[in-house]
Amino acid sequence: QVTFVESGGGLVQPGGSLRLSCAASIRSFSMYAMAWYRQAPGKQRELVAGITSGGSSTNYADSVKGRFTISRDNIKNTVYLQMNSLKPEDTAAYYCNIDRLRSGYVLLWGQGTQITVSL
Repeated sequence: QVTFVESGGGLVQPGGSLRLSCAASIRSFSMYAMAWYRQAPGKQRELVAGITSGGSSTNYADSVKGRFTISRDNIKNTVYLQMNSLKPEDTAAYYCNIDRLRSGYVLLWGQGTQITVSL
C-alpha cells in the first residue's frame, strides 16, 4: 500500500522559512519523479515543485521560483521542500505525490501538512 506522510508545517511570519518532509512508502521510490503540491481554501490543488527520479532536474511554479527548493533522498525514501521568503499567499495545505506532469497520474493522497503564513 502506498502512503505519503507529510510533516514540517506550521505557522510562520512573512519572510520566514520552513522545511517540509514527505516520507513515502512506495515500492521502487527511486524510479518515480516526485512533486510537492498545495491547495489553498477554495482553490484547486496545484503543483509547486517537481524533481526527477534521480534528483538531477527540478521544476517550479512561477509563484515559488527562487524561494522554494525541492530535494530528495532515495535511501530514506523522502522528499523535502525548503521554503524561504514565505508570503501570505503561500498559505495552504501541502502534499507530496508522484509528479503528474511526468507520469500523467498521481497515487493516493496523504493527509498533507498545513502552512499558515501570517503575522
